[in-house]
Amino acid sequence: MPRTQVNKAHKTRFSSKSTRNAHKAPKIEKGRISKAQRNVVKGARAARLQHNKKTRDEKRTSLLKEKKASGGSCSPPSVIVLYGLSGDADLSSLARDLQTLSGADGATYSGNAIAFPAFRLRASVLQAPHGDLLSCMEMAKIADLILFVVSANSVCHGGEDGPIDSFGSQSLSVLRALGLPSTAVMIRDLPDDTKKKQELKKLCSSFLSPELPEDCKIFAGNTQDELRKFMWLFKEQHLSSPHWRTQRPYLISHEIDVEPDVGDSGKCSLILSGYVRTHSYSVNQLVHISGAGDFQLSKIEVLKDQFPLNERSKPDSMDSDGSHQREVICTLLPDPIKAEPLLVENVPDPLAGEQTWPTEAEMAEADATNREKKSTKMKKRTIPRGTSDYQAAWITSDTDDDDDGCSGEDLETSDIEDEGMMLDAEDNGFRSDDSDLDEDPIISKDVDDETEADMMAADDENWTAEQMKEEMQKLRAEHAEDEEFPDEVETPFDIPAKKRFAKYRGLKSFRTSTWDPKESLPQEYARTFGFDNFQRTHKHALASVLERDQKGIDECAPVGSYVKLHVKLVPRDIVSRVCRQSERLPVVISGLLPHESKMSVLHFSIKKSDSYEAPIKSKEPLIFQVGFRHFVARPIFSSDDMNCDKHKMERFLHAGRFSVASVYAPISFPPLPLIVLKHREGLNPEVAAFGSLRSVNPDRITLKKIVLSGYPQRVSKLKASVRFMFHNPDDVRWFKPVELWTKCGRRGRIKETLGTHGAMKCLFNGVVQQHDTVCMSLYKRVYPKWPENLYSLPDSSN
Repeated sequence: MPRTQVNKAHKTRFSSKSTRNAHKAPKIEKGRISKAQRNVVKGARAARLQHNKKTRDEKRTSLLKEKKASGGSCSPPSVIVLYGLSGDADLSSLARDLQTLSGADGATYSGNAIAFPAFRLRASVLQAPHGDLLSCMEMAKIADLILFVVSANSVCHGGEDGPIDSFGSQSLSVLRALGLPSTAVMIRDLPDDTKKKQELKKLCSSFLSPELPEDCKIFAGNTQDELRKFMWLFKEQHLSSPHWRTQRPYLISHEIDVEPDVGDSGKCSLILSGYVRTHSYSVNQLVHISGAGDFQLSKIEVLKDQFPLNERSKPDSMDSDGSHQREVICTLLPDPIKAEPLLVENVPDPLAGEQTWPTEAEMAEADATNREKKSTKMKKRTIPRGTSDYQAAWITSDTDDDDDGCSGEDLETSDIEDEGMMLDAEDNGFRSDDSDLDEDPIISKDVDDETEADMMAADDENWTAEQMKEEMQKLRAEHAEDEEFPDEVETPFDIPAKKRFAKYRGLKSFRTSTWDPKESLPQEYARTFGFDNFQRTHKHALASVLERDQKGIDECAPVGSYVKLHVKLVPRDIVSRVCRQSERLPVVISGLLPHESKMSVLHFSIKKSDSYEAPIKSKEPLIFQVGFRHFVARPIFSSDDMNCDKHKMERFLHAGRFSVASVYAPISFPPLPLIVLKHREGLNPEVAAFGSLRSVNPDRITLKKIVLSGYPQRVSKLKASVRFMFHNPDDVRWFKPVELWTKCGRRGRIKETLGTHGAMKCLFNGVVQQHDTVCMSLYKRVYPKWPENLYSLPDSSN
């Protein structure tokens, strides 16, 4: 056997720098240095171990505290939502089997809690109706655990969809966008044979694993022993919930009562009973009833627990028959000073913009400013009469030498004629001193707003099926044209272009040109609210919630207490609608953060759903599901330009990419998920888009761009005669200051008009090809449509 040489491993790779240099020190100092270093290392290691032990103890203590709070007798009952992924899943039989575990026969599942004394657990078991997407979404918002129920028969019989049908796959995508809480899967109808049972369970797992979270556990639920095992694991499981739900207190109604108001015959008080969840409830804060609106509280009654975990603590049957006989621990009344006012819209002062007589100091300051301007020698610029300094910044000077490559000898330096125009007008964009825009109110109206759905929204109820089909075909044609020729608009023959596009203006640069966000705002903007610092306001709002949790029961209803919320001044039609809703699913009443009842301009990041094929037009009425809120809005869509303060409007929501949807809506603080639904007459609403809340900013500028196009008739080097962009010489002179561009990359301007049919002579910074197209870009600011009925949602019970 040959002898193999084995070399000793080199140890310097694992040694420190001080250890490698220790042989250089004298023997006297070596022992002292090494001893000191050893002590330092031992002390640092001991400190590190002590710090790690302290961190582990703190985490263990907080986990035990959270576990006791979530599973103890003082915690609200956990909400288990039985969710069938296919029509074969029998939810009623599973609910009855769970009822037998509690030992309480005849218990109802309409939201009331069920006590499981053997498991030291209270739970509310709800059944999500298969096929009703709105009800399923409302139940998923309040679920602590979503138990997906699957029937093994759907796998045994070889169905096309397997254990998940089309509605199940659609609802899964909606739930993922909404934010999933803790989830589990229960497989029913398994055979008794152990081998077949395991095979079917593995087969169902292979179907469900790609669609569900990784930590989702799968249980068999045929026998009582399997259900007991599930309940024990559910009790020990750490339940997670979406982040947006943990920022606000909410209550799930167990009972609803109505008290008529003496003062106002058209309104009454709505009384909702239930457990306080997530955070403490203050009687001074505003509340939101899902699908109804925002209201104030008249009082909060903290009652004795009506569904205790121990049998001995349960109230007597005679006491439980009438709500007036229930024991009231304390009553919280609002403080007139601390109570938040129910302020929805801002009330503008009509005299806020009126001019007042200046004071002597202001007149002296104005005289000094005028003398300073006269003494300063500046280059003379010819601008239209009555133009302000801000408007003058829009005007492109025609006296610049060789601008955009044009030769200086061909540029005109003469004064602008009386028929000239300006790139920014005080009211309607392009305007001159002698313009007659107000002569014909029909023409002066902004007829370019073809995206408005006013007429369609008002008349589509009386349309026949053929008319609806024709309108859909027309909409699809417009959508295809918008994708192929975006922003291109034809100049009309019967209306002058300066009247037709009176609200538009030209921009030298879309990214760098100035646009005042406070200029010429519509009347609806006076009804909205804005923030000086939105992030700081959001931080203070969240801090106020944590501050309420620290207060005692004298000021706030603590988490886990059973309370009665008296909501005052609720219209009778809303009360009747809420009572009808409570027959199908529990009503959710959530607490609002400060300022969340006020109207503003909200911007959502939105993406069209892959399953929705119909075009979605701007300013079309849509149903917005935002957290606990759902309302009707008419958004405008715009691009998301990161390095620009202006954003281009999109006439349609295009598939495959994110856009920004801007709406008038009550203020909400992110993060909040968004699900957009499209109402269909006689059918359930269809999911149209997904997204999330991005910001609340009324100053975000959305510009609608149009492109007027013309074609070169004669070309001579840098000069070209262009026709078909305008149809009369007045329009050519009106749009003369606006820059031109071609599809081949040339830039130029209008030099003069030619003939009497709108032809014009243009100069460019390069040779123009005969087949090129000359374009002019015009912009105007657009706004979303104000919702007339914010919470006028269709009644899904019909």
